[in-house]
Amino acid sequence: MIRVPATSANLGPGFDALGMAVTSYADVGVVGSSDQPHDAELCSSRHPAHIAFLRAGGTGDVWVRHSIPMGRGMGFSGAVRVGGILAALSQKYGTIDGAMLLTAVDIGTELEGHADNVAASAMGGIVATSGGVVARIPSPLQPAVVMWVPSFTTRTNESRSTLPQTVALPDAVFNIGRTALLVAAFAAGDVAALRTATEDRLHQDLRFSHAPASRAALDAGLAAGAWCGWLSGSGPTVALLCDPAEADRLSAALPDDGHVKVLEIDTLGARVVSV
Repeated sequence: MIRVPATSANLGPGFDALGMAVTSYADVGVVGSSDQPHDAELCSSRHPAHIAFLRAGGTGDVWVRHSIPMGRGMGFSGAVRVGGILAALSQKYGTIDGAMLLTAVDIGTELEGHADNVAASAMGGIVATSGGVVARIPSPLQPAVVMWVPSFTTRTNESRSTLPQTVALPDAVFNIGRTALLVAAFAAGDVAALRTATEDRLHQDLRFSHAPASRAALDAGLAAGAWCGWLSGSGPTVALLCDPAEADRLSAALPDDGHVKVLEIDTLGARVVSV
């Protein structure tokens, strides 16, 4: 079966360009295979994993088992699409390799409409993607990724449709600078730069206006000493980075109207696993 990590996309200023894989997973496989778990969900013809499986040339049906909250900004659809694509390629070739991961990014981006989630799910770690190219951002940092997950959901397409089609030049310059600083801060392990580097003027304020509880969670996390934080994908989940020794204390400071997942950065990406 194929195991694919959840993701947090945008990382603040890197709209549609930056993503991070985290240690919550979707498993995808072909129905009837020997590794099909007893608690697997059989996918309907409209399930994104099934659609991706067929698009990549798979035959038959697929199952999914996952711990990724749906509709919360943790890349569920991107992860299961990558899983479906790689299940099809594994069915055909018996294994997956680096070229197949890039194929999963290409097809997943076509289906998803943007590459940040699928690139991080496929490749693992922290990634930058633009123009069909994916690059892993090396980092010595090994933070806890504290994710505050509320009970309500958002729809990415609806959220994206509310964003303006043009932005002021100062705001564009602001986000270009913050994105460049964020990539450099991750690569250098510069914790002190992360809070400034994750500031955004393109999308978060508008999305927070529709999810004030998420804004409150981000503010509470930063006030409690998180290195940085951002709205995960289109939300409503908020992601915060901190020293692993501070994760429990930070979690306790977050609002009660959501549950907390303390995760890590997944560095492996999508892979074949045995039962």
